[in-house]
Amino acid sequence: MSNPKPFPLEPLPPAGQSQQQQMRGLDGCLLNYRAMPGVFDEMVLPNGELRPHWKTFGSFLAQCSDADLKQRGESIQRLLADHGATYNIYDDALGTSRPWMLDLLPFIVAEQDWRRVQEGLDQRGRLLNAILLDLYGPQKLLRDGLLPPGIVQANPSFLRPVMGVNPPGGKFIFSLGCDLVRDAGGTWRVLADRAQAPSGHGYTLENRIVMSNVYAEEFNASRVRRLANYFELKREMLRSLAPKHRHGDAGILMLTPGPYNETYFEHAFQARYLGFPLVEGADLTVRDRNAQLKTLEGLRRVEVMVRHVDDVFCDPLELNSGSLLGTPGLMEAWRSGNIAMANGLGTGVIETPALHPFMPGLCRHILGEELKLPCVPTWWCGQRRELEMMMKDPDRWVVKPAFVRGARDPVFIKDQEKEQKARLLESIRAAPHEWVAQEVLSLSTTPTWNGSKIEPRSLVWRAFAIAQGDGFATMPGGLARVSPEPQRWLVTMRSGGISKDTWVLGDGTEDTAFGHLSQQPIVIRPARPPSGVPSRAADHLFWLGRYAERLELTVRMARVVMQRLASERGLVQSREAQSCVALMVEIGLLPTGTTSLRDHLQALVQDPKRDGSVPDLLGRLRYNASAARDRLSDDMWRLFNRLDRDARLPAGPFSLSAAQSALDTLVLDLAALGGMQHENMTRGHGWRFLEIGRRLERANIILTLLQGTLKQAPQDDSILSPLLEICDSTMTYRRLHFARPVLAPVLDLLLLNDINPRSVAHQLMVLGRQASQLPMDPTLDSRMPEKQQTDVLLSDLSSLNLNTLARTPAELQAAVTATCDTLTLGLEKLSDIITEHYFSHAIRRME
Repeated sequence: MSNPKPFPLEPLPPAGQSQQQQMRGLDGCLLNYRAMPGVFDEMVLPNGELRPHWKTFGSFLAQCSDADLKQRGESIQRLLADHGATYNIYDDALGTSRPWMLDLLPFIVAEQDWRRVQEGLDQRGRLLNAILLDLYGPQKLLRDGLLPPGIVQANPSFLRPVMGVNPPGGKFIFSLGCDLVRDAGGTWRVLADRAQAPSGHGYTLENRIVMSNVYAEEFNASRVRRLANYFELKREMLRSLAPKHRHGDAGILMLTPGPYNETYFEHAFQARYLGFPLVEGADLTVRDRNAQLKTLEGLRRVEVMVRHVDDVFCDPLELNSGSLLGTPGLMEAWRSGNIAMANGLGTGVIETPALHPFMPGLCRHILGEELKLPCVPTWWCGQRRELEMMMKDPDRWVVKPAFVRGARDPVFIKDQEKEQKARLLESIRAAPHEWVAQEVLSLSTTPTWNGSKIEPRSLVWRAFAIAQGDGFATMPGGLARVSPEPQRWLVTMRSGGISKDTWVLGDGTEDTAFGHLSQQPIVIRPARPPSGVPSRAADHLFWLGRYAERLELTVRMARVVMQRLASERGLVQSREAQSCVALMVEIGLLPTGTTSLRDHLQALVQDPKRDGSVPDLLGRLRYNASAARDRLSDDMWRLFNRLDRDARLPAGPFSLSAAQSALDTLVLDLAALGGMQHENMTRGHGWRFLEIGRRLERANIILTLLQGTLKQAPQDDSILSPLLEICDSTMTYRRLHFARPVLAPVLDLLLLNDINPRSVAHQLMVLGRQASQLPMDPTLDSRMPEKQQTDVLLSDLSSLNLNTLARTPAELQAAVTATCDTLTLGLEKLSDIITEHYFSHAIRRME
């Protein structure tokens, strides 16, 4: 789909417009927009006119029809799907991988508003850091009565192992996120602080990339501040945390819980954008209080870590013993000052809303300043007066747990049934210190496209700031979210919230005024360090290659059978179809004694619960690709998305012709995937293991097919023509022999002809070349067991003399079968050697 045609930059006044409409500046799709009474609207003033910072973009919308907006909405959804943007929900009825939702209209912030938020976030970041340094240090705030002990001591996010830690860099918080809401008077207030691992940076960047593509002309004309400087500043901040004797980014990485985490997409997206490795807890080990990354070349020291894992899960040794997401000893490495973490451990303690009532006093006491960004009016029920005030008129309040891990939505008491309300109030009475009460705030609204018209929706803006010197620099943007329904105050992504790109308007000079970034020395051709590919990532790439080959076999095999079933059913086609079915049974794609072939073919193409089916293999392929996503390009990811789309058959009864058409398309998609691998991926160790996985699996598949063929061919050679099609070697055979397929020449082409890219000999030669370039283990001698094994396999294959054996069919069958058996066992051994040597993380290798 082509991009929508941009609006003219100097719009003409529409004809037939009333004087009142012209004064309001609302026309086109904005004509019927009405702000909610008593609520601050981000686009229109109380008199219905456009706010000044909305006039440029509003003039574009005034000339836009609903059809124009729908076209742009389709472009947004297409781009998000191509990028694979998702938000994973573990218990979502729609599935764990929910498409990322982005509204068609941006959230526009006036420059003066952003300046106030910028000052407020700078102050808040300094204040929260000072609070954390005190809580994990002298605790003067508790002793002087400025904070009730219950807010800290009863908080499960207060980590006692962190007491006394002086974090590297002298800060706990390097990246801060604040959820902001605007009240009816137009004041921005803090709804929540996010200091553990603030999510949203990657989604903010993805939203900006998509929206600046769809609204290219409008974006430039509106003078929107760019985000690139902020992310460059973040990169520089992380580099500054590394010891000065280090050069490059070798000691900086990003820690993720893995592909099933709800925000994994942005973890991988940020890692690619910033250029840092994305690793999981199992990729790390701690030796002598130093964090080490397990790579193919051995251990590499880690000195800076961007943490996307909640602190309590980071170290099963000292924190949560049941955690599988962290690394034993990581707490001690950080405590010893050998690794800097952004953010430090224990920062979750200041995320509690119970802290909000005390923030103004703390700000005056610690910084000697008035709090610039007030909090949403909040009362901690652990105090008697506040508890009684809440109990006197409960319908007035929204209550939420004061200390909670994971996602918990606030409870609007007035919306509860009588029995639910009674149980809730009883639980608050029983443990009042575990609850906070907040006033029901009428959130500001912003125009949102609902698919057919523009209407106001409640808004929450997550603004971000990163440490810079003694203060904090604020992102000129952020992650805005709106409610999924009108007049709904609960705005979270879990509840179906919709994101918005945040446009902070400027004067066009922010590229030079935002900050002075340190200039890096120019190096034309830097010395190439070791690739630093984590063993786990190499393992996933290895299996990505293997599953790609398995998927291609299944697709080609099913296509060949369906072609025979759908064509004119002559004698030859019938014999070939029967031979194909027998071969599929032999290699395990169909069960023995198959009676309903059509049903089994349908299951093979459509049933995700069937092992080895197209959907099953696609799921395995995508899982391994997701686990190594930071090492795959956007174009390659588009191919994975395209594979998913092209594998879906039209709704309705199963059709052989529709299935065959889908399989034809999948063959082309898989060919494009192979081409992308060979033409676009850097020839590092990650690519090498992907290539080894492909070649090993392809050799094994061909041997399996030949073993099944040899059980039929001596009596019936009708399987040979389909076999050549499955192995994509029909044209090669015809050019060489100009005759119908015969067993011995087919065996020669698929076994011994090394110029045929589908032959076993070719796979073994490639495996030998790649094995010779694998990283060597310094703890072993210079011999490479992988290369030795491929040499043995080539020797076994070259000992097969088909010219002599072809004279006696029985000897030919026995000798080739024995060779195939030997090579299959040898390939299994090669796979085991690679797994043990590079993927098992054995102590022998890592010490």
